[in-house]
Amino acid sequence: MWKKKYCYKEISRVTDKSGARYYSSNGAKVPSVTTILDKTKSQKDKDALAAWKNKVGHTEASRISKESMSRGDKMHKYIEDALHGKQSFDFEIMNDNEKKMAQVILDQALEKKLNEIWGCETPLFYPESHAGTTDLCGIYGNEESIVDFKSSTKTKRREWITDYFLQTAAYALAHNLQHNTNIKQGVILICTPKLEFQEFTIKDNEFLWFQKKFIERVEQYKMLHGH
Repeated sequence: MWKKKYCYKEISRVTDKSGARYYSSNGAKVPSVTTILDKTKSQKDKDALAAWKNKVGHTEASRISKESMSRGDKMHKYIEDALHGKQSFDFEIMNDNEKKMAQVILDQALEKKLNEIWGCETPLFYPESHAGTTDLCGIYGNEESIVDFKSSTKTKRREWITDYFLQTAAYALAHNLQHNTNIKQGVILICTPKLEFQEFTIKDNEFLWFQKKFIERVEQYKMLHGH
């Protein structure tokens, strides 16, 4: 399943005091995909986040966010190690449910549709624009794809995950530029703590539309932050 088709070069990561993440390669520095999306959120999204924090309380909101991030990190680790065919000692200290969530994604999606793996946690860099690491790149459902794994406290509607789609589009832009590929499919694989599985896909013209929208967010970021 693993095909070492491309040489993925490591990129350095720096996080500033505000929490913004940047990557550098050969002396050039660009913001991360997640930083660009976070700093260019719509006012509607900002208001919705503020309303949720006020509703549950800022302390509880922080706890929920940290718990969710930790759960997602552990789930990702399990999937990555499973794809590499190795078992980490970390599995023994992971919550059983995190392993089950990862296994759902492996069983319901990756074992059925993943044809070829080019890389996991793959560093990608687009000069003067953006950078980041994608969960998986390769061939999924017989299509060259960027694949992202997500843990979620509840099931999602397609209209709620625009930023997820933008992420896959951004990583494809970088991969296509760096490695002369023609990736036109983004796949989002989601599992909840209740082990509810969802798969969302964008491809072809819709995928190109999201790439265009991400480029617009990059330009918006540059206008706001001057780089």
